[in-house]
Amino acid sequence: FYHHRPDPDTPLEETMAALDLIVRQGKALYVGLSNYPAERARQAFAILQQLGTPCVIHQPKYSMFERWVEPELLDTLEEHGVGSIAFSPLAGGMLTDRYLQGIPPDSRAASGSRSLTPEQITETKLQKVRLLNVLAERRGQKLSQMALAWVLRNDRVTSVLIGASKVSQIEDAVGMLANRKFSAEEIAKIEQILM
Repeated sequence: FYHHRPDPDTPLEETMAALDLIVRQGKALYVGLSNYPAERARQAFAILQQLGTPCVIHQPKYSMFERWVEPELLDTLEEHGVGSIAFSPLAGGMLTDRYLQGIPPDSRAASGSRSLTPEQITETKLQKVRLLNVLAERRGQKLSQMALAWVLRNDRVTSVLIGASKVSQIEDAVGMLANRKFSAEEIAKIEQILM
């Protein structure tokens, strides 16, 4: 059972006690957190451990464009033995070939979705996407495959949630397995593009 985001108006002890109760009642086998910053996650893990219901997974938003987990959270998860399953590793579809030429009329961004809006697809971001796509092509991959491999390059990331809506998207994701490694030069180039 995931607690999807910390609530600043509810004491953390109360939230963790509710998660513990759900497990004790047999309504869930395990608990997980999502979108908790490192310090709040540490506090939550300590409370859960004291209650006897450890947290097994944390689900942060993580992609080439969303890197807030890197400074502290991944270290915290490793320190506490908690897995990490990244959601939105393709930045709502921006890290695919879908938006290389702008916003298609039948796309998520054009549909009024809150997860990807036209305002988020700036020319600066599109330029980065195009440069990343060139690098992916040099690696013999689609941009989506390189973006997934990039998130999974770190052993502290247990898995990714791809949010596929078509079988072809699942096939593309699985195709990433053919080339998961990055050279130091490729990592440096990606960092340069993302600056």
